[in-house]
Amino acid sequence: MTTQFSFTKYENRVLPVFRERISKAESTEDVKKFFVYTTKELLEDIFEGKMEFEYEDFELVQGRAPYYKLSGRVRSSKAFRAVWNDSDLSRVIYRLAESAMRRCVRLEKHQEKTESKIRM
Repeated sequence: MTTQFSFTKYENRVLPVFRERISKAESTEDVKKFFVYTTKELLEDIFEGKMEFEYEDFELVQGRAPYYKLSGRVRSSKAFRAVWNDSDLSRVIYRLAESAMRRCVRLEKHQEKTESKIRM
């Protein structure tokens, strides 16, 4: 049996700010941006300088689960794969992406409210 690492404590650190940011987002582009920044921050905390992450390494993808994409550069890193395969990191990022996607759907359903906020 392999050892499974949990990163929920890291998730719990970024979650309050992430929720606040996406709740104040005025467009789906804002939500996507906040997802990328939060995911980048989360992974920088986890890897503690052992890996460099760029904005372009993450993307929120509408449509089907898991709702996110990681760049090939990140996925091909040995350090990343070792952590990814032996932890709950994929589920942590999935939960962030799922929350962001729910906010995107809500913003798309209520575009008139978003547009009125922008005009004010």
